[in-house]
Amino acid sequence: MSLFFAEEINIDIDDGRYREDGTSKAKRLRCFLRKVDVPTAVRALQALWEYREARRTLAGQGDTFPNSHAQFLNLLNRIQGKPSQPTTSRSASPTPTERPDYAALLSGLMALNTVEPQRRGYDFEDFLKRLFKSFGLLPRGGFRTIGEQIDGSFVLAGETYLLEARWKALSTPAADLHAFQGKIRARATWARGLFVSYSGFTTDGLTAYGRGGSIVCMDGLDLHDMLKAEISLNHVLEQKVRRSVETGEVFVRVRDL
Repeated sequence: MSLFFAEEINIDIDDGRYREDGTSKAKRLRCFLRKVDVPTAVRALQALWEYREARRTLAGQGDTFPNSHAQFLNLLNRIQGKPSQPTTSRSASPTPTERPDYAALLSGLMALNTVEPQRRGYDFEDFLKRLFKSFGLLPRGGFRTIGEQIDGSFVLAGETYLLEARWKALSTPAADLHAFQGKIRARATWARGLFVSYSGFTTDGLTAYGRGGSIVCMDGLDLHDMLKAEISLNHVLEQKVRRSVETGEVFVRVRDL
């Protein structure tokens, strides 16, 4: 714990000021959270959550706490004075109350290959909406704005993302990435996007698109690997966003994260 706080947060958790309630890890953590400012508390909790998820994923363990990610996000919201999202209310379709059925979702993904070509695009969008709902990401279906079509949106860690979904035989080129970036740029400066292309992205297209955009990308192999290994979609997206911010790469495969 001492090493974690020193390396991740640059805090000496063994300092006497954090031992007022006792010396156990839990008591020191509670004391620390009570004494530090809100941004530091949030940063520490986010780092601890990432550590928890990494350990759980590497061990191949499921999450034994129902709806844990939604509860964690609500904790961060309360600390920051933001409204919490319901985690059990039926009227608020958002967050799941049990572990997603990875096997059923993987079967649904594979079944799309048998759908007639004219319907695959629509069925792919429906599948993604079901996927996002399974992980409590508050999905919204496709909608039109003036002069353009948006395939959907979802909420991750309190941030709204626009969705672009493609099911085509050929990999997605740079022109499509630039077009989606244009839709993002036409909105608020903090708008973000997720481009899901089942057939992936051309190498030349990713090179031509470059760095510095506000979108991250997934392909069909990402979805397959994620569901096969039973990794949380929330965790995958958070890691893709973090890698993009750190390196500028908009597409890093799940197996390479």
